Amino acid sequence: MNARVASPASVQIAFTVFTLLLSVSVCSRLTVLVRLGDSQIAEEILEADSVKDIITLEFKQTDGTLITFLADFKRHVKVFRALVLGEPEKGQSQYQALCIISHLDHGEFIPSEAMARLRQKNAHVVRSAEERRAVERFSLNTVVNMSLSWQLSAHIRNICRDARDLVYTRQQDVLHWMDRGIASSIFEEFPPNANVTSLQSCSSTSDPWRPCACSYSLNLEWFPCQLKYCRSQGPNPYKCGIKSCSKGYRFDFYTPQKQLCLWDEGS
Repeated sequence: MNARVASPASVQIAFTVFTLLLSVSVCSRLTVLVRLGDSQIAEEILEADSVKDIITLEFKQTDGTLITFLADFKRHVKVFRALVLGEPEKGQSQYQALCIISHLDHGEFIPSEAMARLRQKNAHVVRSAEERRAVERFSLNTVVNMSLSWQLSAHIRNICRDARDLVYTRQQDVLHWMDRGIASSIFEEFPPNANVTSLQSCSSTSDPWRPCACSYSLNLEWFPCQLKYCRSQGPNPYKCGIKSCSKGYRFDFYTPQKQLCLWDEGS
């Protein structure tokens, strides 16, 4: 694919946020060309719905893995999903789905209302984030009961339906939600009463049916993380664009068999 790399100046003015006086958008869909960490280019789809108060981001990695991210601002929940292609000749399923649910912190992403008003200029330009945020590491030891997941967010069941039993969260997120009235019956420690720290990593385990410690990493290479404000002749600044960010995530969790950790082949 041939694409022209954007200069920092063109990146900064590539998006415009229309104010309520000019636009009353409730939904939007943007297609953005993004440079991944391996220097390949991916087509990233960003959608916003200001009525449901959600943002979704989706792109396909060069290995065929489909990454989906959802931010639910009403319930302050974020969801990561990875659909990793399997190798049937090795006895693997067509794909392996992994879903991680966590608390959405204030200010991680621009509001859905602002996202729904974004309009892109120069759609052929390949975007690179203005700010690279530190990698965040998740130690996952709890699974979420999908039949009760609506109490966290109405969108979890749809986005995580392919993950079945591989819907994970962290103990610190569980405590956060329980403090806000979410029933403990939604969550189950996984594995119960097991010393996960003593397990071998899946990458160093040769037996495909043996329990092991699995790791998965992904990067959101480009997303609108902050609004920009400009000053005119009047006393108040106005929204004039966005700042873009990149952020990496690493997820560590127990899996009952290496066969469920397709991406951790080892040597």
